[in-house]
Amino acid sequence: MPKRILQGTVVSDKNDKTIVVRVERRFAHPLLQKTVRRSKKYKAHDETNQFKVGDVVSIEECAPISKDKRWTVVVSAQA
Repeated sequence: MPKRILQGTVVSDKNDKTIVVRVERRFAHPLLQKTVRRSKKYKAHDETNQFKVGDVVSIEECAPISKDKRWTVVVSAQA
């Protein structure tokens, strides 16, 4: 089964080798058909601590690294 890849913005880099990435999704409301934005935060593994707050990154699903970390950083989306 292929691994999911999501794109989002780094909102925290205070933890060692971990960043928090906010991924936003947009969809049409079922009844009103208005575009709605929903976001979710994921903890991702950043081995070299190279990403800072505000960076746009892509994250990929992986085997569990810790209690909350199930994602790794693939590459910076702007590079």
